[in-house]
Amino acid sequence: MVEVKSPAEEAAIYGCPMTTTTSPPPPYVEMDGHPATEDDLRVPALFGFGHFTAMQVRDRKVRGLGLHLGRLEGANRELFQLPLDGGRVRELVRHALDGAGLRDASVRVHGFLPPGESRTRVMVTVREPAAMAPGTRSLMSVPYARAVPHIKRPGEFGQTYYGMLAARAGFDEALLTAPGGVVTEGAVTNVGFWDGTSVVWPDAPALIGITMALLERGLAAAGEPSVRRAVTLDGLGAYRGAFICNSQGIAPVRRIDAVEFTSGDGELEGEMVGVMERLEAAYGSASADPL
Repeated sequence: MVEVKSPAEEAAIYGCPMTTTTSPPPPYVEMDGHPATEDDLRVPALFGFGHFTAMQVRDRKVRGLGLHLGRLEGANRELFQLPLDGGRVRELVRHALDGAGLRDASVRVHGFLPPGESRTRVMVTVREPAAMAPGTRSLMSVPYARAVPHIKRPGEFGQTYYGMLAARAGFDEALLTAPGGVVTEGAVTNVGFWDGTSVVWPDAPALIGITMALLERGLAAAGEPSVRRAVTLDGLGAYRGAFICNSQGIAPVRRIDAVEFTSGDGELEGEMVGVMERLEAAYGSASADPL
């Protein structure tokens, strides 16, 4: 089912992390419906307490748009005790897309409330569209779990720090764990497991990502409801496979630490291909709503 390799074997097989010398171009940024000025950019730089959501826009449509708007509204009320109107957010995103000259894009919507102000400042950033790169992923477990995990927010030092350590060690992403080796989430993804019967989500405090929520809905509609269950590092051998997901898509996991999934087992690899196809179908069943 799984194969455990020594650190020396892992190093020989997987080598050092890949590096790149190129950086993506800076995003187009608007604040409250106008191109961001130097003063506007002082808001996230100096008053970074806030929240955001990240979405992929295709032909000016977004899968799970209502969930994104609900996330922003809920976080805004919890942090600032203020509503954040979904109609206003949609208008601001459309305006920023027009400003960037894009119909397909990676978009982030941030909410901030600088001291002394009474209306939420909304910053929209627009980049070229992105998608999950093909191939399997490797995850390195780290002893870190986010505080207030249900709110998606900028400037998450711990996630970035441990993600950096994972990359330096030759892994694709950090897997966040609570005391006792309780699996919570990936540094920038949700993680799910396949036990041979059902998709299993870790039953632990974590951000419920929009893609995760859409997968839960789609799997249930297809007659394959997923389940929540406590997942621990020392119990990974009970699972036949794993995957990660976020707004950019879904990808299979080949190993977590020294626990390797499939490992040359043709039958198991074929089974996981089928699981990934069903996950993609469940996600694809979600409607893309116009902004």
